Amino acid sequence: MSGRVPSQWEELTAADPAHSTWYVERFRKMAADGQDIFGEARLVDAMLERGSRVLDAGCGPGRVGGYLHRCGHNVVGVDIDPVLIAAAEQDYPGPTWLVGDLAELDLPAGGTPADFDAIVCAGNVLTFVAPSTRDAVLTRFTHHLAPTGRLITGFGADRGYDFPDFLSDAETAGLTLDLRLSTWDLRPFTDDSDYMVAVFSRP
Repeated sequence: MSGRVPSQWEELTAADPAHSTWYVERFRKMAADGQDIFGEARLVDAMLERGSRVLDAGCGPGRVGGYLHRCGHNVVGVDIDPVLIAAAEQDYPGPTWLVGDLAELDLPAGGTPADFDAIVCAGNVLTFVAPSTRDAVLTRFTHHLAPTGRLITGFGADRGYDFPDFLSDAETAGLTLDLRLSTWDLRPFTDDSDYMVAVFSRP
């Protein structure tokens, strides 16, 4: 794709081709060891009616979207990394898993309606997109939300995307901030929080 800016995740995996496989196996081991890897998905599920349409943006190996599918939701997952998408297809069959760039997201062009009841973007995904494409990513999210849909994001501080900058970018993209938390288990956000879960709607 001429002129496309590679994401920071693509740059990372280009420098270390084994990174994607390591990432997949990390979560497989956590699950096998009985660790909770579905906290983000439980929060999103609590916000939705059964059978809702969910876009797992930057889905990785599918843990969030896979859980939501098992809860009865209709899930589409998109990630730039084909290794992660292959793992999602293997470990969490059922959702539609697609390789794609969030900065160029246009699901209707491929025959998938855009009106999602929820878009979840967990796992520090927004800190891995190219900084120059952040506005485009958030705008694409806005365009893929149903009129009453919500965007739920989460990422850590000190990862190169300051929270105030992110909130400003989200507002520019046409999103309204409804709620901020410091964790996926509903702890309140404070000035000292080193992680932010943010819930947005369309005005």
